[in-house]
Amino acid sequence: MSVDLTAPVDTDAPATVRRRPRRWSPSLIAGLVLVGLVAVVGLVSLVWTPYALDDTGSGERLGGPSAAHWAGTDRLGRDLFSQIMVGAGNALVVAAASMLVAGVLGMLIGVLAGATRKWVDVTLLSAVDLLIAFPTLLLAMLIVTVRGASLSSAIWAIGIAGSAVIARVTRVNVARVLREDYITAAHAAGTGWWGTITRHVIPNIAPTLLVQLMLLGGSAVLAEASLSYLGLGAPPPNASWGRLLHEAQSTMTVQPWGAILPGLAIVITVLGLNLLGDGIRERTDPSLRGDR
Repeated sequence: MSVDLTAPVDTDAPATVRRRPRRWSPSLIAGLVLVGLVAVVGLVSLVWTPYALDDTGSGERLGGPSAAHWAGTDRLGRDLFSQIMVGAGNALVVAAASMLVAGVLGMLIGVLAGATRKWVDVTLLSAVDLLIAFPTLLLAMLIVTVRGASLSSAIWAIGIAGSAVIARVTRVNVARVLREDYITAAHAAGTGWWGTITRHVIPNIAPTLLVQLMLLGGSAVLAEASLSYLGLGAPPPNASWGRLLHEAQSTMTVQPWGAILPGLAIVITVLGLNLLGDGIRERTDPSLRGDR
């Protein structure tokens, strides 16, 4: 069989549409860079810091930045840079663990509310509304009273408070997905309740929940700093950016770096997590990707 190379080309034939590859948005890149920077500092602090956190004899009190102490020293003569490094690791641990607690509890409550009987939905949403109205700091005080001031107490307080928002978002999205035609087809094919939830519902709502969890991570960093500022976070010698701000409050005019650097670290971390959430939303939402 021969092919006539001189035959005219049918210009009316439909052209093959090539989809442009997805580009990484500036928000996603900036978020990854900022969060990655904080994560690297936190991981390095696990194996190395310039000075021990309880080292008070290596420098003068309230000393400024120098070759020996890159960020200066606090009112006890401790190295500020070492404390900020350790604080980075603690902040990310709180953010990640709080996201895990909030994600598990929130998804469980939201799925049960959106995919079960009406009375279960009403009961769970009433409890969620009550939890949303409950101040996080007051909840933290109650947990600290029972468990004592620690990093885990702050994690549970922030995670339980954040689970209410995740539960609300999960419930709305579960109810939306269950109205889709492919869910009806899955039921007609014999797929049970558990199979519908795990195979169809959760994969479809996962991108939205991931964005909400990233935003919750930024809020968790702020909440942990606030709790530590009030003395409800991890006790010394554990380093916390919030406690550094509290300790630097009375020495701002003498050693401003003690307040500027922890505050800047909080801003960078929260901004990075928020940008990361925005970037994930832009990458997973078809209406925001600009695909043609």
